[in-house]
Amino acid sequence: MSSVLIKGASVVNEGQIRIVDVRIAGDRIENIGAHISAQPKEKIVEAGGLYLLPGMIDDQVHFREPGLTHKGTIASESRAAVAGGITSYMEMPNVDPATTTLDALNDKYKIAAEHSLANYAFYLGATEDNLEQIKRLDPKIHCGVKVFMGSSTGDLLVEAPHALDAIFRESPVLIVTHCESGEVIRRNHQRLLQSKSVLTIQDHPKLRDAHACYASSSYAVGLAQKHHSQLHVLHITTAKELSLFTPGAVQNKHITAEACVHHLWFTDDDYSRLGNLIKCNPAIKSAADRDALIQGLHTNCIDIIATDHAPHTLAEKQLNYEQAPAGLPLVQHALLILLEQVHQGRLSLTQVVEKNAHNPALRYGIAERGFIREGYYADLVLVDCQSATTVSSDNILYHCGWSPFTGYSFSSQVKRTWVNGCQVYAWDPDDATDKANGMALTFTR
Repeated sequence: MSSVLIKGASVVNEGQIRIVDVRIAGDRIENIGAHISAQPKEKIVEAGGLYLLPGMIDDQVHFREPGLTHKGTIASESRAAVAGGITSYMEMPNVDPATTTLDALNDKYKIAAEHSLANYAFYLGATEDNLEQIKRLDPKIHCGVKVFMGSSTGDLLVEAPHALDAIFRESPVLIVTHCESGEVIRRNHQRLLQSKSVLTIQDHPKLRDAHACYASSSYAVGLAQKHHSQLHVLHITTAKELSLFTPGAVQNKHITAEACVHHLWFTDDDYSRLGNLIKCNPAIKSAADRDALIQGLHTNCIDIIATDHAPHTLAEKQLNYEQAPAGLPLVQHALLILLEQVHQGRLSLTQVVEKNAHNPALRYGIAERGFIREGYYADLVLVDCQSATTVSSDNILYHCGWSPFTGYSFSSQVKRTWVNGCQVYAWDPDDATDKANGMALTFTR
C-alpha cells in the first residue's frame, strides 16, 4: 500500500490551526502528529509554510451531463473542481433528459464512476407527479431531492401547492430548494416593461428581487416547519431572507441555508463591467445584501458555502439579456475566492473550512469525509496563501473555456489536491494524475 507523508503543514481543522505531519496510506489518513518518521520508499511532501485543509465539499454544481455536454462534462468539470480544491460534489438534475427517475439517477452514477476525478452524489429532481420516485430514495445512498420552487421550466418547476405539500411530507431524504417566486417575477417583468421596451442585465436584480426570493424561501421554510422536514435552502442572496434562519450548530437544525461564492463576491455594481457573464439565478444583488450574507456566516444563520457552478458557452452568454442563460463557472476558483476573503479580513481560515467542508459533511451525514481525522478518507488540499494565481485563458480548465475572473490575480494558490489518497492535482503538472479516482458518497443518515 502506497503512502505519502505531508511534513510540517499548518493543518486547518475543527476550529484550530496546528503545525503537524499527516500520513496518507492507501485511501485513508493513517496518522496525524508532530515529527512523524518517514517510512522506507514513502513519498515526502514538504509543506512548511503551507496550509492543509479538508477538501471542499460542494453541495451544488451543474456538470451538464448527460445531454448538455457542449457546456461541460463530469470529466471536464470534476477536473476543474479538483484543481480548485473541491474533492466532493453533489450534482443537480437539470440536464437532458432531466434526472427525475431512479433509472436516470443510476445512469449518472455510472458515468461518474468511470470519469469523475472527485467524489460524487446526484440529486433526484422533483416534479409535480414523481412523488413515488422520491419516496424510493435511499437516505444512505442518495444526497437529496432538488425542488425548483420557481426559476425553472418544464417538469422541474414545482409550484402546485398540493405537490409541494406532498414532497415536504413524504420525502425520505434532505429537500434542497431553489427559492424564487415565479408569480412575483412575472409581476416584476410586467412592471419593468411599462417604462421600457427591452430589459437589460441591469434589470436582473430588479426582476428577481428580494421579494421574489423571500416569498418563495419563506414558503419553503413554512412547509418544513409544518411537516418537520429536513430542508436546505440553496443560494440565499438577500438580507431579508436571513430572518428565516436561526443561528446554531448545523447538526442541531432541520432547516439550514447556503450562500454561494459569487454572491459573497460580486455586487450589482459589477453588471456594468461583466454583463451576462455574471447573470445567474438568484441574481447577484446589492453590496448591502452581500455584506449581510457574510455577516450571516459569522452568526451561523448561513451554514454552508457552495458554488452553484453552472457553465455555459461564451457564445450563449453573448446573446441579448433575456436570451442569455443564467449561471457561471466557478469550481476551479471557489476556494481561491474564499481565501481572498480571508486575506481581506472578512472570514477566517477556520470559518472557510467549517462552511465548505465540516458543515456539508455534518448536514448531509457524509460518511468519513469533511474532516482531517485519522481513519477518514484522505480528501485534502494543500494551499499557499502567500503566492498568487492569475486567472487566464491558458489555465482555465472549464470545458466552456472562460471565467468571470479572467485577468484577476488571487493572493493564494492551490498546490496539491488528494482524493481518496490519490494526488489528482498539483500546481506542477508533472506531479499529478488525471486518474478518475472519485467514489460515490455514502451517508450515515
